[in-house]
Formats: sequence, C-alpha cells, structure tokens
Amino acid sequence: MSTEENKAMIRRMTEEVTNKGNLAVADEVMAPNYVSHGAGGMDVKGPEGFKQTITTMRTAFPDLHSTFDSLVAEGDMVASRNTMRGTHKGEYMGIAPTGKQFTIKSAVFHRFEGGKEVEAWIYFDTLSFYQQLGVKPPMD
Repeated sequence: MSTEENKAMIRRMTEEVTNKGNLAVADEVMAPNYVSHGAGGMDVKGPEGFKQTITTMRTAFPDLHSTFDSLVAEGDMVASRNTMRGTHKGEYMGIAPTGKQFTIKSAVFHRFEGGKEVEAWIYFDTLSFYQQLGVKPPMD
C-alpha cells in the first residue's frame, strides 16, 4: 500500500474508533498480530486488545476526541502528532471520576505490513495527564 493509503487508514482509525467508538473498524485495519507499545512497557496485543483499551478509555472519558496536529509517512511507517481531549466521567485504572478535563499531546509511530497496521509505539505526557485530572500518578 502507498504512504497515502496508510495515512488514510490512520485517519480512519482515529475518527471512527477513537472518536466515535466504532470498534469494528479495528478488525478491518489491524493485523491479527498487531501490537501497540505503550507507556510504562504496557503492550496491547491484537485488535481485541486495542478494542478493549478504547472501550476502557471511552467509558472513563465518554467525550474522548483526538485530532491530528501533523501526519507524515515514509515507506511502511506513519508518524502522527496528536492532541487528545476528554472529561473524566467514569472510573479509569481504579481512579474514581473527577469530572475534570484533560488535553494532552501525543506522538504515535505506526508500522504497516500487508496492508494492515502491525505495530505502534505511543508516547504521551502521562504526568501532565494525571496532573490535569488532579490525581497522583500510579507508581510501579
């Protein structure tokens, strides 16, 4: 697939899955062996793991919305710089709802193989996220 087609898939994933909660799109775009490398060494495996993560996020932050600040691609990689916003209205990782809003920046590097996303590396300011919610960050 072309870099433009890969970028279109990332746009579709963000708009349909993250922003609207249309989880079925993950099955269309992600390979069965998909893995996302997240903060603190937390890996999410497969489309089902990704859908579970999105469900958890959208339950805790029902107005969750991500926008692209930039999106670039080369070869089998797509890099996105994003702004994500939401309001903490449900339990998240054992943290009771605070009713507070957050806005964080993130960077994600997506790798494609055979027309599907197979791997992602996600970086975001977790400290700022917890500070905006007014809670102490979980400690390992």
